[in-house]
Amino acid sequence: MNQRTLLITLTGPDRPGVTSRLFSVLAGFPVVVADIEQVVIRGRLTLGVLVAYAGDTPTGTGSTIGALWTAVERAAEDMGLQVELSTGSDPQEKRRRGRLHVTVLGSPLQPAAMAGIAGRIAAAGANIDRIERLSNYPVTCIELAVSGADPDTLRAELAIEAHTQQVDVAVQRTGLHRRAKRLIVMDVDSTLIQAEVIELLAAHAGCLDEVARVTEEAMRGELDFAESLRRRVALLEGLPQEIFEKVRKELVLTPGARTLVRTLKRLDYRFAIVSGGFTQLTDALVDDLGIDYSAANTLEVVDGVLTGRVVGEIVDRPGKARALERFARQAGIPISQTVAIGDGANDLDMIAAAGLGIAFNAKPVVRQAADTAVNVPYLDSILYLLGIPRAEVEAADAEDGVIVAER
Repeated sequence: MNQRTLLITLTGPDRPGVTSRLFSVLAGFPVVVADIEQVVIRGRLTLGVLVAYAGDTPTGTGSTIGALWTAVERAAEDMGLQVELSTGSDPQEKRRRGRLHVTVLGSPLQPAAMAGIAGRIAAAGANIDRIERLSNYPVTCIELAVSGADPDTLRAELAIEAHTQQVDVAVQRTGLHRRAKRLIVMDVDSTLIQAEVIELLAAHAGCLDEVARVTEEAMRGELDFAESLRRRVALLEGLPQEIFEKVRKELVLTPGARTLVRTLKRLDYRFAIVSGGFTQLTDALVDDLGIDYSAANTLEVVDGVLTGRVVGEIVDRPGKARALERFARQAGIPISQTVAIGDGANDLDMIAAAGLGIAFNAKPVVRQAADTAVNVPYLDSILYLLGIPRAEVEAADAEDGVIVAER
């Protein structure tokens, strides 16, 4: 049977009953619904309905569709809406190769950025099928459904544009895995919290400048982490163990950290932290945030005093990747459903091992290696990369009586 289609597009002021009225009109004709899309922006409605009908009927088809056309136009006029109608010959959406989610983060998001990104998508021979806003504050996040592009090629092109426009862009494949239960594994220092713990300890030991210099070398990948850790920890020798309680009070979570953890836990995600820092401090974060798994180094304490040594195996770059794999096994989650978030060279192996690697306000070497980079200072922006809109987060918080005071 030869199938024809009619695309009906209504635009104008939104009001209750528009969709009901349109479908009540369509119900009186021999058509079937092939597709529907609707969006409302600032009270302005755009409603598109694609209907299919038999196009090979010997008689009556033209007059029937003509009557439908007239009835739709009359209904639109009654509702104060504009209507466009166009016919076609294929009621089935052709699934093009490379269906992707492109997530754009800007603070602010300028028109030039969207123009550049849309231009790159078009130049790649791809099409933007749908656009949706996920957040309007504290950052603006727009998600585009894109078809017809090779993901690696498009990711490379959009990375160039993102750098030029000073926005963040993530490219991910569309699929059920995006909605599946996941394991989030996060670095701690300068990611979950706004400091390097060893530097907080060093400030009390009077050796902050030297420790900070070695830390920077390690974060840039210029120095082996295990060796750098031993050198820095040695400078802490003689500190009393009471220092841990003082430093715990100095820890400041990154803005959005509580929202990120709380939201993902609601969705039955598992959450882990893995740190080159120290269990004497990360254990407090585990208890405070309700984190499921953790791995960190342990400072040796003898007779109430730090010895300047680390106890047990050092959690270094390979150790972080091993921890991710161990946590995934414990949670019964495949590696492909893990997300790793970090900022320094010590995080590179776990970012490479994870299903999605995210560089958060990271060093250049990490941004280049990660699947995507987030450079805004809000940790809950990670939610948008997982397709979770801010409106749904706020609705869940309101329902649970959560008062958010992170910003």
